[in-house]
Amino acid sequence: MNYSRFLNAARRLLMLSALVFAFASVASAEWKEKVLYSFQGLPNDGAYPAGGVVFDQAGNLYGATTDGGANNCPGIAQCGTVFQLEPPAKKGQPWTENLLHVFKGVNSNDGNTPVGGVIFDQAGNLYGTTAYGGTGNCMLFGGRVGCGTVYKLVPPKRRGGAWTETVLHSFQSGEDGYFPWGSLTFDSAGNLYGATQYGGGYGSCNAPYYQFCGTVFKLSPPGAKGGKWKEQVLYAFKSGKKGANPNGGLVLDDTGTIYGTTFYGGVGNCSSDAGVGCGIVFDLKSTKKASGQWTATVLHSFLGGAEDTNTPDSGLVLDKSGNLYGTTFGGENSGGDDGSVFKLTRPSKTGGAWREALLQKFQTCNVQYGCHPSGLVLGANGDLYVIAGVVFRMTPPTQKGKHWTLSLLYKFTGVPDGDDPVGLILSGTDSIYGATLYGGTGQACQGGCGTIFEVWP
Repeated sequence: MNYSRFLNAARRLLMLSALVFAFASVASAEWKEKVLYSFQGLPNDGAYPAGGVVFDQAGNLYGATTDGGANNCPGIAQCGTVFQLEPPAKKGQPWTENLLHVFKGVNSNDGNTPVGGVIFDQAGNLYGTTAYGGTGNCMLFGGRVGCGTVYKLVPPKRRGGAWTETVLHSFQSGEDGYFPWGSLTFDSAGNLYGATQYGGGYGSCNAPYYQFCGTVFKLSPPGAKGGKWKEQVLYAFKSGKKGANPNGGLVLDDTGTIYGTTFYGGVGNCSSDAGVGCGIVFDLKSTKKASGQWTATVLHSFLGGAEDTNTPDSGLVLDKSGNLYGTTFGGENSGGDDGSVFKLTRPSKTGGAWREALLQKFQTCNVQYGCHPSGLVLGANGDLYVIAGVVFRMTPPTQKGKHWTLSLLYKFTGVPDGDDPVGLILSGTDSIYGATLYGGTGQACQGGCGTIFEVWP
């Protein structure tokens, strides 16, 4: 069984290196980089950032760490944290970290081990997921570790006060989800959407360690202050052609359609002990019936091998024309496929087929550039900013039929610099901010406990 992928993915223990540029032309335009904060790990700090960072209106950065904070949580990892980074009053001074919450784990009915970032609502509250913890009765290696949670953090009324955490939902497995993965997404009505890698009640994906093949869920806010959030499983994956093990990072269009990816499933011939199939891109649409049922459609099934790619392990982005962009990790079973950046073009007619294009396929890892991309963001002018062990930009062609231009922006050098970026956001100052899983000055973690960084022209 491919347990290492899911154990290590919870902590994103993927050592990424480099690529050969198969389709895009290459331009050299390396940017400057600065480590804003180095995580120190136990006993007083978090370790291994999960899912990048977000800004508030005051310019503070927020995120979560998979490990650190405390080491008394049952399961495969330490408890994890949610943090804030305050910018310095004067340029050149260090950023200041504040730990907003240290997770307590299943023994306190709290979550632990975040594997996604955080998002804000309009009131300034933070929301995120933890892979383990909560009230669920999920077991691992003979002990109860919980099935994961969705949490909310409310800021203090006065500066310097404590943030207040509430568990909005504890997953239970069975027909409910288990092991929530990736970041959450809001709709315009304030509902939250996310994915769990396991649970749902169907299929066998990585048994006996984890049960069933995953869900997409919705959490609706209470109608009255102090009420409970209501969780609904919108779709449960069954493995096979319809997909298995959905990734987080769901996106919604103006009609309320949900788009996402699954790591396994589909009609491709990729296989491992944990799943069959090369992964899919799917959409979910509400049937608008009283039952609240949603219907799933496979928009693209990855085939692996020389002609296609396989195993998306991150979410999607949607452009103004309704086209989708994403990345695949690739893998050992794909004939030299070390991942890709892909585009799915929306059909011009209702019911038509989405058209896949591989904008960049990584065929060989070497010691100079990156491979196995793990996410991207879309710039205002249509550029794509991609993380693949390095940070690079892809600029769309100005003429039809031409290739995208790839520019290496920054290559991380390891301790005391960052190593292995895991998330990016763009700012209005032309800077890119993000996190690295490893690197930095933290001595408590082999290879460093991770960093928050800025890259700029």
